[in-house]
Amino acid sequence: MNQNITTDRISIIIPALNEASNIKATLASTESSTNIEVIVVDGGSKDNTLQIAQSLGIKVISSQPGRAMQMNAGAAIASGEILLFLHADTCLPFGFDEMIRTTLQQSGTVAGAFALRINAPNWGLRLVEWGVRWRSHLWQMPYGDQAIFLTKATFKQIGSFPELRIMEDFELIRQLKRLGKIAIVSVPVITSPRKWLKQGILTITILNQIIILAYLLGVSPDRIRSWYR
Repeated sequence: MNQNITTDRISIIIPALNEASNIKATLASTESSTNIEVIVVDGGSKDNTLQIAQSLGIKVISSQPGRAMQMNAGAAIASGEILLFLHADTCLPFGFDEMIRTTLQQSGTVAGAFALRINAPNWGLRLVEWGVRWRSHLWQMPYGDQAIFLTKATFKQIGSFPELRIMEDFELIRQLKRLGKIAIVSVPVITSPRKWLKQGILTITILNQIIILAYLLGVSPDRIRSWYR
C-alpha cells in the first residue's frame, strides 16, 4: 500500500463524445474536491462538448474514438497517483475524493468503484440498481458507469485498458481481480437513464447478459459491438 495515499493527487479522466447535454453537470460534480485534476478526452464530438469543457477551464485532449483508447490517452498524460475513470453522463458524490483515498488504503484492495443510482423515477430502474449492487458485491464486477478507480501504478501493472470496442471495463476488472480485491463504495454515483429509457430496461438487461456470455465464449468484440448498436 502507498503510505502517502491520503495526500495523493486524483486524476479524473472523462471520455466524451457528443456529451454537451451532460458534461457540465458531470464536471460540476468534481468541483468540491481538492488536489485533483480533470482531463476530458474527446473522441471527435460534433456538438459543443469541447467548448463547454474549455470554458470551465478543464484540460481537454483529443483521441481516436473508442472509450478504451480515450481513457488510455487520458491516463498517459495524467499527473495524479490515483486514476478515476468517469463517464461523461455520470456525476460523482460529494466527498468522492476522500472516499477513494480511504478505499484504496484498505488491506488487499487494488481498485474500487461506486454504487450506482440511475437518475429517473422508474421502478424498473430500481431493479437494475439492485442487480448492480449484488453483482458488484458478490462477484466484485463493477462496470465503467460506476466510476472505476485505482492507483496509476496498478493501472500500469495490468497494462491499461485493453483497446476493445466494447467490454473494456469488464476485461479490466477481470485482470484486476487477479491482483486483489475490488472494493465498492456504498455511496452511489448518479448516471443518466438515457440508454435504459431509449432501448428499454428489459431489452438492455437481457442484451447485457448475452454480450457477457458471448464475450466469455470468444465472440469478437467487433461483432458484439454490432449487436449492441
